[in-house]
Amino acid sequence: MKIAVLGAGNVGGALGTGWAKKGHAVRFGVRDASDPKVQSALQAAGPNAKAATLPEAIAFADVVVLTVPANTAEEVLRSAGDLAGKILLDCTNPLKPDLSGLTLGLSTSQGEQIAKVAPGARVVKIFNSTGFDNMADSHYPDGPVSMFYCGDDASAKEVAAELASDLGFEPVDSGPLTSARLLEPLSLLWITLSYKQKLGRGIAFRLIKR
Repeated sequence: MKIAVLGAGNVGGALGTGWAKKGHAVRFGVRDASDPKVQSALQAAGPNAKAATLPEAIAFADVVVLTVPANTAEEVLRSAGDLAGKILLDCTNPLKPDLSGLTLGLSTSQGEQIAKVAPGARVVKIFNSTGFDNMADSHYPDGPVSMFYCGDDASAKEVAAELASDLGFEPVDSGPLTSARLLEPLSLLWITLSYKQKLGRGIAFRLIKR
């Protein structure tokens, strides 16, 4: 699969590296390919990954993965090129700078706002409810980590679930894109448990079925 990862920070680097090692063709869409973070991601990802401008990465890809900070997401998408028909995986969370809460919630979501900024894109909210450490290594002794996702396009959700499975997650369909109003607060719960409750970053959510 051809995947454009917009951003090469902790989340983008972990996701892009994982998929490149699984044989997917990855393009890190960045503004400065010489940035040390980009070079580090490329070194970790290996030969299946390259750096490109944002428009170049999007033109190359079937799937576009948004991993930039939420407060820059709309600007990045507006400058990135035509997203019509592309599967757009939104991994962002509208967190306050001090991580004390969300800037959006309940009546709308970051995922829904992204869909408005990228008309014609097939938006799926995913890879937002856990830390990048778990994206780099999703293995836990008690079983696979759940990866919740939501969206309005059934075929786009199937691709998102497949890409989650490639990284060792157990995908959990959480309904339409409006369910991003539930998944984005879940990220805040993970952050609260990890930092304020001092459980550390080696924690994850798992849906258990009887």
